[in-house]
Amino acid sequence: MAAAVGTDPSTRDALDVARDLDVDPARGLTAAEAAARLERDGANRLEAERRVPAWRRVLAQFADPLVYLLLAATLISFVAWWAEGHEGFPYEVVVILVVVIANAVLGFVQEQRSAEAVAALQRMAAASAAVIRDGALTRVPAFDVVVGDLLALAEGDAVPADARLVEGSLWAAEAPLTGESTPVTKSAAPLPEPAEVGDRTSMVFAGTAITRGTGRAVVTATAMDTETGKVARMLGATESDPTPLEREIARLGRVLGLAVLAIAAVVIASVMLTRDVETLTDVVDVLLLGVALAVAAVPEGLPAIMSVTLALGVQRMAKRNAIVKDLASVETLGSASVVCSDKTGTLTQNRMAVTRIVTADWEGPPDDAPRTAREAVAFGSLASDASVAGDGSFEGDPTEVAFLAAERALEAEALRSGFDRVDAVAFSSERRRMSVLATHDARADLLAVKGAPDVVLARCSRVRAEEGDVRLDADRRGALDAAIDGLADRGMRTLAVAVREAPADTAEEEHEADLTLLGVVGLEDPPREEARHAVAEAQAAGIRVVMITGDHPRTASAIAAQLGIVEPGAPALTGAELTRMDEAALAAAVRETSIYARVAPEHKLRIVDALQAHGEVVAMTGDGVNDAPALRSADIGVAMGRGGTEVAREAANMILTDDDFATIVEAVREGRGILDNIKRFLRYLLASNLGEVLTVFLGVVGAAWLGLHAENGAVVAPLLATQILWINLLTDLGPALAVSAEPYADDLMERRPRRPGSPMIDRRMWGGMAYVGIVMAVVTLGTFDLFLPDGFIEGGQDVDTARTAAFTVLVISHLTNAFSARSEETTMFHRLTANPWLWGAIALSVALQVAVVHVPVLNEAFSTAPLSAQQWALCTALAMIVPLAIEARKAVLRSRDRRAARA
Repeated sequence: MAAAVGTDPSTRDALDVARDLDVDPARGLTAAEAAARLERDGANRLEAERRVPAWRRVLAQFADPLVYLLLAATLISFVAWWAEGHEGFPYEVVVILVVVIANAVLGFVQEQRSAEAVAALQRMAAASAAVIRDGALTRVPAFDVVVGDLLALAEGDAVPADARLVEGSLWAAEAPLTGESTPVTKSAAPLPEPAEVGDRTSMVFAGTAITRGTGRAVVTATAMDTETGKVARMLGATESDPTPLEREIARLGRVLGLAVLAIAAVVIASVMLTRDVETLTDVVDVLLLGVALAVAAVPEGLPAIMSVTLALGVQRMAKRNAIVKDLASVETLGSASVVCSDKTGTLTQNRMAVTRIVTADWEGPPDDAPRTAREAVAFGSLASDASVAGDGSFEGDPTEVAFLAAERALEAEALRSGFDRVDAVAFSSERRRMSVLATHDARADLLAVKGAPDVVLARCSRVRAEEGDVRLDADRRGALDAAIDGLADRGMRTLAVAVREAPADTAEEEHEADLTLLGVVGLEDPPREEARHAVAEAQAAGIRVVMITGDHPRTASAIAAQLGIVEPGAPALTGAELTRMDEAALAAAVRETSIYARVAPEHKLRIVDALQAHGEVVAMTGDGVNDAPALRSADIGVAMGRGGTEVAREAANMILTDDDFATIVEAVREGRGILDNIKRFLRYLLASNLGEVLTVFLGVVGAAWLGLHAENGAVVAPLLATQILWINLLTDLGPALAVSAEPYADDLMERRPRRPGSPMIDRRMWGGMAYVGIVMAVVTLGTFDLFLPDGFIEGGQDVDTARTAAFTVLVISHLTNAFSARSEETTMFHRLTANPWLWGAIALSVALQVAVVHVPVLNEAFSTAPLSAQQWALCTALAMIVPLAIEARKAVLRSRDRRAARA
């Protein structure tokens, strides 16, 4: 458990708190000391569920009523063998135990693999924190923060631990902890007396977010010692609700379980009524047959295979720069019908460059710009947080870096030489401007303002011309508005720069008035080339792309047209217009509008809610603190990994490490592919298991017609319990996993989005699986009849050879169905060699089946008889009837679909 500072730090001087924690308030901890404290106190994370030991997780694989029944029947079989003189070796008992143990081990391996994949993803998506160590700013995982660490906090940061503010002034959103709806002002001043959590203004708390300002704070408590940890300890652990997909799979398992138990009961009753069941061994054989049939037919491996498929798919997404924070989001990704994307950096390259400047009496490129234009660039650089690094490179927001680069190119640094920044009012999406107060020894102090032209111009009373400052009258304002519209029509982002003499010694919002406009700067951020292709791919997939930006409406429309989101000239809906709309008007607007400009975060939330009310599955991008509500409300919240804030990343379901729109579309494709592969292995497993059930059921019911009887009246079935369990082990795990790794279909992104709530297995899929199961059973029983001396077709082999042939045909049918099940309609020969994992699994299964048929000890164990080369050839040929019958059905479906399309 992590340590915490002893007395209430909120009432003590910050330097005293730092001294008690043995930390330098300027240089922070040393890396060595931080590592030692981490080792001593443990990771900065809330207590999770206690990890279940591996041996318990192995035993959990046996925790199934059907397995209990099988083990009980096996025990009875052993007792019967012993009671009747224990003649021979109890192969059946040993084989069943080996198969059950093998199934459990494979299930454990699958579960372990899935857990490891999820843990790796959680590490990738883990929050980080900016700390001062050894006097240098560095980023560390949030769970590596220790008591005594010096946090460097800024707008957009999630607070990783409870900390005492040492310097700075900031605002923190504490709603997750205190329920306070508005941000709380924080300062380093100690409190006069102890207070409740919501009133501790000298402290910041884990789980809250910084919405404005900057500051440094020394960590006083981590993990369960934080205020959030105390709440967590009171609440205790809660289990997360299953996803719709998990609920559907669980429901499917229950339905199948009840159906198979009913069939197994009928099989047992039929054998009891139609055979001379006299000895205890006969009774045990009947019970084993019924229980083995139930165990084999119920696909217990479905949840494990589904988890592995999801986890591995999400790992593939991570390699492609999309970190999905929870497996449940994959299901939603596959159903996304609308993607709402920011413009700058996501749809565009985020490489801003000043390409045009407008002043009161001049417009043109930066080359040969007059003094007023160069002043606009210089004081725009002053009103920013970008900086020049030691190596001469620029650091900061791309737009502000563009101002610094233009200033250097124009040699305009001297125009603001001597001004020292002393205070600022930060940019925010609500204010859409930034102000900086700068002092100068020889000249008047200055307030420089940079922001959206409409916002800044509304606060200007004068404009700077070559002859000096003149009144900003209606004519000049109209000329400037027309020039700004012209820049926006060309896809440029526009920012206005204005100044005034400082009216006070601090920067305040009320001072942003009576400004003098220096000029308007046009910056270009060209669209990403890959974004054009991604937009086209999304639209082909039935996914609507919506652009939401804070930029000028004309700029948004121009970029959207270049990307193919809308036709040229399509209008944008502005935030001001959204504000005036009621819910009915907004509901109508979101159906038609694909560009939103000059929007605030609350508008994003309304857009998401309106789209969802219309039945859309919405993915929404965001990067700022105030985007968090929209990210949480969206079906898929997508945060920016490069330019996004920690708060946005915590609120989102998915993080883009490259901030690229094309990555979103690729993630949607991956989500669709994963769901497609889940359907593939469902189609394979359920159809194959149904084939087993029908083979035994019809074989027992129709035994007299098949000539399936023994002279001594003993129990005879088309398959024995050990053989059924062997098929389950051989064909269900390896091939099913391999089917789930199938390369995605060519037309994956040409289909319409999956409707939310639509069943994974529809009527056509159920019909196909029933068809395959019936064909498998008929071919298997036909093989039995062909080999037996009586029945419809006269054969000449004994029961063991006939059963071995039928057993082999059923195994081969299962394996060929793995190829057929890859698609409901596409021929199995399409991309036949595309999945090497499937070929490997099939080859291993065939080799094991050959061993069961030809290795003497396995002949004894599984009651099989060796087959000749001619018999193997016959079995293979008969098994091929199954894929050929499936191909015939697919051809009919394709023809029917073509007729429907023409109609």
